[in-house]
Amino acid sequence: MLASLAEFWDDMKLELMALGSDYKLPRTFRKVDEAKRKARAELTKFGWDTLGYSEDFKLPPVKDTILRIDCEELTVDEFREKYERTRTPIIITGLTKNWQANEKWTLERIARKYRNQKFKCGEDDDGFSVKLKMKYYHDYMVNNIDDSPLYIFDSSFADRHKTKQLREDYEVPKYFEDDLFNYADSKKRPPHRWFVMGPARSGTAIHIDPLGTSAWNTLIQGHKRWVLIPPNAPRDIVKPLSHEKGKHPSEGITWFNTVYKRVRSPGWPQEYAPIECIQGPGETMFVPAGWWHVVLNEDHTIAVTQNYCSIENLHLVWPKTVKGRPKLSKHWLKRITAERPELLPIIRECSENGINDMNDSSSDSSSSSSSSDDSSDDDDSGCDREDQGSCSGTTRKRKISGTMKCEEQCPEKTSRSHEKESCA
Repeated sequence: MLASLAEFWDDMKLELMALGSDYKLPRTFRKVDEAKRKARAELTKFGWDTLGYSEDFKLPPVKDTILRIDCEELTVDEFREKYERTRTPIIITGLTKNWQANEKWTLERIARKYRNQKFKCGEDDDGFSVKLKMKYYHDYMVNNIDDSPLYIFDSSFADRHKTKQLREDYEVPKYFEDDLFNYADSKKRPPHRWFVMGPARSGTAIHIDPLGTSAWNTLIQGHKRWVLIPPNAPRDIVKPLSHEKGKHPSEGITWFNTVYKRVRSPGWPQEYAPIECIQGPGETMFVPAGWWHVVLNEDHTIAVTQNYCSIENLHLVWPKTVKGRPKLSKHWLKRITAERPELLPIIRECSENGINDMNDSSSDSSSSSSSSDDSSDDDDSGCDREDQGSCSGTTRKRKISGTMKCEEQCPEKTSRSHEKESCA
């Protein structure tokens, strides 16, 4: 009886709160509230807008220090030699001029065409996806005042019948077409591509992408603030201190409110000098393997991002894959031996030498690849949080088929900014 009264009172409170909200659809408040309770239960009592960031949070003017190059002036060989091999972040412009996404990926068209399709916008405490129908997420996105809003980071959009059209709206840029993970079974390879959509103040925490992968991120709508820090920077100085974490310890906005001030100060070590920029529509960010990165949306954004393995970073990816996903590595080696035997000397050499030139912070990062809706190769432990895309430091254990699996979740590659590895 008491339980029934409590449930009734909770329902009444939700109805009253919904009446006072700015949402346009009658059911948005309830659906969003359910998603929030699952994705970040710790905020149920504290509140999502308690800090007032929607009115008070302002980013300082950007010190845009990244190199931008038009794709018409950059060949694939030049990209590999000058930027991929040297692991130099750059922005490439002009890649989207023939993409259908330019017309189709507006807030209004996405909300209309996919209104009844569910997209991942978080994970619950057991590691399962939290999803919202697009019509409710869009209503939330344009009307929310949350400090660190829910963020769509969906890795299975291309596999679902009713959303796979999104994959046909863009092309993998020529610089990233030779993804060696394509030689692995699609069901075994880690999640590697994400449809990303979120409002101002959403983003991904500081992280390194997983498994030694590099990443590219193409923005279609809006603006993203990026900060990239060299791979050799110690974890201690790139992450918020314990007393700075507050109620949003693994969110991008917390990083920009704390660590960002130190990064921009005269006392920041020059050997870890950051690269900063604002990414605009039509620009493609290249994030080399091992680089710390954190991203915050400055307004409503829609983007696509992928993690990949190429000839230039295979020597980093292979040892991490063997360690973190041994079953995948065995299958992958068979396919490479049969179809790309010229790569075998690289694999032999890095297997003998290990990882010598990259800060091995895999346990501290999350990535696009590792934060997935459904983790592949479940029997293999060890998600390499090196930006497993975008997760940067949160290790979560969940029971899978009687075993405990360590999931490194990535900030951009999971719907919310976890501390994992990966891109923005």
